[in-house]
Amino acid sequence: MKKIVVAGGGHGGIAAASLLAKQGFDVTVYEQHAETNMGHDWTDIFAPGAFSRIDMPMPDPSLYETKENMTFYGPGFHTALRQDIPAEKLEIKMERRDIYAHIIRCAKENGAKFEFENAVLAPIVLGDRVAGLRTEKGDVYADLVIDACGLDSPVKKGLPAVCGVNADVGKNNQFYVYRAFYDRATQDEVQDKYKVCLFAENILGIGWVATEADHTDLLVGRFEPFDLEEANRTANYYRASNPSLGTKVVRGGQFVKIPVRQPLSKLVCDGYAAIGDAAYMTVPIIGSGIANSFKAARMLADTVSEDTDGAFSAETLWNYQRRYYKELGNSFAVLACVKEALTVFTPAELDYLFDNGVITANDMSIDADTTSLIGILQGNSIGDYKKKVMGAIKDKVLLGKMLRVGKKAAGVMSVTSRMPRAYTKKAVDSWVRAYEKAISKSIQES
Repeated sequence: MKKIVVAGGGHGGIAAASLLAKQGFDVTVYEQHAETNMGHDWTDIFAPGAFSRIDMPMPDPSLYETKENMTFYGPGFHTALRQDIPAEKLEIKMERRDIYAHIIRCAKENGAKFEFENAVLAPIVLGDRVAGLRTEKGDVYADLVIDACGLDSPVKKGLPAVCGVNADVGKNNQFYVYRAFYDRATQDEVQDKYKVCLFAENILGIGWVATEADHTDLLVGRFEPFDLEEANRTANYYRASNPSLGTKVVRGGQFVKIPVRQPLSKLVCDGYAAIGDAAYMTVPIIGSGIANSFKAARMLADTVSEDTDGAFSAETLWNYQRRYYKELGNSFAVLACVKEALTVFTPAELDYLFDNGVITANDMSIDADTTSLIGILQGNSIGDYKKKVMGAIKDKVLLGKMLRVGKKAAGVMSVTSRMPRAYTKKAVDSWVRAYEKAISKSIQES
């Protein structure tokens, strides 16, 4: 029986473990935390259909609820762009620890094993093949290592250059987030219960204030590290226009980092496959990644089961990457161009986009099976995009930036469409260089 080890208890890694164990593989997940301490002390939002992709039932209905439509604002809070997504297409909101409890229980029922409180330290590499893991409690050898250790995975960072997996996240590609649930200061009716603001206080970043029945959920996100003093100052800023936001932290109050970039250029090498945050499977800009990781788990499990010889080489694992890019990765690479645009727009320019209908409520009104903000570029030809921008913008500097976003997006789409069908080191290395060059090309210089 082929042995598979999963490094870290990421959602995608546990989902893959569940599917592979059900298929008869010997699968063990190695996770640094205790089983009762998995996940942050807050809720997550994701598409409910994601559970069906990994052959898991929906959790008990008492454990989740439908999220509110979001209202988006630019830096000056001039224009409110309100989503209008039908209730049946809205995502669900669920406690992260309840999500973990559910998927761990299902994975165990399918035969997956878990080693909790055993941190992964590094990969074991023999020649150019990943052959296992170094953990706090000893070395573990396996036929395949699935890396679900997150953004700063020690497995990915420990791979030699010959594996060709780039562990450099890149500038402005990781988001520093402070999130806390505060007491609700007033019980007044709130019209827009889920407010999302870009560049609040003219600072590069995203924040939200979500008013719940018994608390108010605050998120402060920046592209640069910040501390609790700065988070508290920003919370006071939001209180001026959100009187429901109290001052007492009742839950959370944690800082985390999440990737907000295009997917990893190479997800596999001999004996190795990355998934979840380790592969940058979050949606650029908003950072949501649970549903994407579940979908990737299905693709990876299918690819592994098709390798009847159990080689688990870069050649046989390559279909996993192709499947992911075809369904999700190509679009996310394009959306990463939009995210980059946010880092080069001034707050005044971003307000102009909101106030003059370049970014519309329709762009934000997407359902749970699509990606927030992707309507700006996805689903429209680049020609339509240019027409929309040129018809709405009189500012030549801003117009130039918007057109360069379209140009870069077109270049990225062109490269991703040329991903090799079959794996050869020469062809894949050439494609990776072209992909990373297209992504790294600055909008300012396009």
